[in-house]
Amino acid sequence: MKPDQNFSISIKADRLAFGAVFLFEHLDFTLKKNEWTCLLGPSGVGKTTLLRIVADLVPNIKNVIAKCSDNKPLNGRTSYMAQDDLLLPWLSVLDNVLLGYKLRSKQGDRSKALNLLQMVGLSSNIDDLPDKLSGGMRQRVALVRTIMENRPVVLMDEPFSSLDAITRVRMQDIAADLLGDRTVLLITHDPMEALRLGDRIHILSGRPVKFITPIIPEGTRPRSITDTQLLKEQASLLTRLSNASTLDLG
Repeated sequence: MKPDQNFSISIKADRLAFGAVFLFEHLDFTLKKNEWTCLLGPSGVGKTTLLRIVADLVPNIKNVIAKCSDNKPLNGRTSYMAQDDLLLPWLSVLDNVLLGYKLRSKQGDRSKALNLLQMVGLSSNIDDLPDKLSGGMRQRVALVRTIMENRPVVLMDEPFSSLDAITRVRMQDIAADLLGDRTVLLITHDPMEALRLGDRIHILSGRPVKFITPIIPEGTRPRSITDTQLLKEQASLLTRLSNASTLDLG
């Protein structure tokens, strides 16, 4: 069953600071429905903070207006994949994938979970505990758990960072396929990943961060890594990121 997906999300704030750290000014950020929005920028610029604001994981936040276009609350309509895999060490791979359902006292779709684990190459590990898995395998389990939640909005913080190059491309393709009709906010440090998956790409830099016109790659996701135009765009994006990092270090 597909969730209701017919809404976008807007986040607005005149100023947003945490203690003495002034992160955003004139924040006016929109997640367009059924699109993948990617955030790129130096570490510490505020990417994860913005994602956590959308996920409603920042306590006691003030002066921020978050609104869904259908005027319904966002609570209960997002799935969140953090930088850490957050697997429970005493649960098997399969039980970790179905954890959300257990916490809600609901019956998870075991056959769907097994199918997804097979897709990501973990069908022989369903009974393993997390300490038997490599970092990349644990990250694939976390990705399957995120997909299993079946929410209209998916928030992912560097979901493919622990994977080798070939596996990363494969997992990007799987995520693009299975989450193709969802509204996705993706944090990444990989320009090619953003160009392959993003419908719009925001480069965050400066303090406070100010949003500028996003980059909108041509074509449909996932774009081919052998596309010569994509390689040119990657070089341009790397230059812009390098300039942004230089400004932040200065």
